[in-house]
Amino acid sequence: MKFYLPVVFIYLVCINTMHSQTFSIAKTSEKIKIDGDLTDWKTPFSGPFVIHNSGEKAKQNTMVSLSWNDEYLFIAYRSIDSQIVGKHQMKDSKIYETDDLVEIFIDPDGDGKNYLEIGINAFSANYDMLVKCISPECGGWKTDMNFDIKGFEAVSKITSEGFDTEIKIPFSSLEKIENGNFLKPKIGTKWKANIFRIDYGDTTEYLALQPYKSLKFGFHQPQEFAVFEFVE
Repeated sequence: MKFYLPVVFIYLVCINTMHSQTFSIAKTSEKIKIDGDLTDWKTPFSGPFVIHNSGEKAKQNTMVSLSWNDEYLFIAYRSIDSQIVGKHQMKDSKIYETDDLVEIFIDPDGDGKNYLEIGINAFSANYDMLVKCISPECGGWKTDMNFDIKGFEAVSKITSEGFDTEIKIPFSSLEKIENGNFLKPKIGTKWKANIFRIDYGDTTEYLALQPYKSLKFGFHQPQEFAVFEFVE
């Protein structure tokens, strides 16, 4: 009996840790050109992504890397894809309903009430919108496609293995999110966020860098977002 409680405690700690990961965003002095070519990308990649609500292995790997400087957040994805689904589309099209794409959801103040959603397909079509929760569990959210990130850049490049994507997000534009309580990050700043991929094909897979415990509301689980910490 004296061994039982410690074992249970360790088990509970492990379960909670699985769903509260912290990912580092390294500061960079490199001049990053947003062109979808990752041969010059210096920051290590995290992943691979897993099935978003089970943690099971995906059929095709996805990796992501993040870096920052005083003005911008940079994100790079490597997406293995043997059957790319999608096409060139207008800005703010609902590509998440039809196309292979990568996404990031960002909730700087972590309150789960309003957060930013960005998606980019293999052909550089992209959207940016605000998601506004109207229930504690975000089960009845409203979306606002009228919000645009000024200075936002996103380019995907099709490769022999799939497609690579680069994104640049100006911090100055995030300051305009109503009730977002955004502050320009500094070393030690922590955001709640999660990173995703939708992989259409013979079998559609919804993938995440950090999986969720809940089976409700798809990717929209702000209470279970990971922690992204800005580091030197």
